[in-house]
Amino acid sequence: MTGQTQRDLVADYFEGFRTSDHRRILATVTDDVEWVIHGHRTTRGKAEFDSEIENPAFAGSPELDVQRVFEDGPVVVTTGEGRGTSVEHGPFRFAFNDLFTFRDGLIARVDSYVVPLP
Repeated sequence: MTGQTQRDLVADYFEGFRTSDHRRILATVTDDVEWVIHGHRTTRGKAEFDSEIENPAFAGSPELDVQRVFEDGPVVVTTGEGRGTSVEHGPFRFAFNDLFTFRDGLIARVDSYVVPLP
């Protein structure tokens, strides 16, 4: 990860999700990473985080279109839209906002807000 900016790590994180590349995603986060998916679940540590990367309630990898990226000190904020497939309900669209908090050059916390779209 040497030489990568916070934005580069966030880009790697999203590319990892687009391809369900656990190793790529986990390389961007701290060992004690916390992922708060507001209204859904909070994971703590890489093992729990890893269990949410390919949630069994969803099929395949999501399509993620990051539309805006803002950076302020140790925080990177992204907004965008995505598409996924629910095992129970089929294809769906959503808007997302992810707030990444960095510590020592890696993502230490992710706050995710996901809103279903018609």
